[in-house]
Amino acid sequence: MDLQSGEKIIYEGHPSWRAILGFYILGILIAAGIALIYSLIDSTSTAVVIFAVITAIVLVVGFIKRAATRYTITDRRLNIKRGIVSRNVQETRLQRVQNVNYQQSVYQRLMQIGNVDFDTAAGDDYNFVFAGVSQPEQVVERVDRATHVGNDPSLEGGGQTAR
Repeated sequence: MDLQSGEKIIYEGHPSWRAILGFYILGILIAAGIALIYSLIDSTSTAVVIFAVITAIVLVVGFIKRAATRYTITDRRLNIKRGIVSRNVQETRLQRVQNVNYQQSVYQRLMQIGNVDFDTAAGDDYNFVFAGVSQPEQVVERVDRATHVGNDPSLEGGGQTAR
């Protein structure tokens, strides 16, 4: 994200690795199931290789999926950037944010992750959701502080970056 003159980063990050843990577990279970079935049909050594290859693919895909998503909040803008080869970028001005909420399922609370939902003046057509972020309450607090700083010049804010 190219910063404008005087713009400060408030939060920058990716979905937490804990957010894709379910993807990893499911992929490894599927790999184990396929390897088990293959070991009953043919050799065990080939089944081990199949398990290792599928597990490696799952781990690489999960890592790329996580690394290819970047969330950035500055004192002026919200930005969600997805993709490596193709790119999908969502951006809005921070002053358009009307509400910031976060949701956590029981699993997400145990994993200390959550989804931060930004309601903007654009309505439901432009959904800004930081999915699977670590410590979502801290993201909400930083945005709240930044929006209050922008509206009240007597308040001082920090331009710290959370990673």
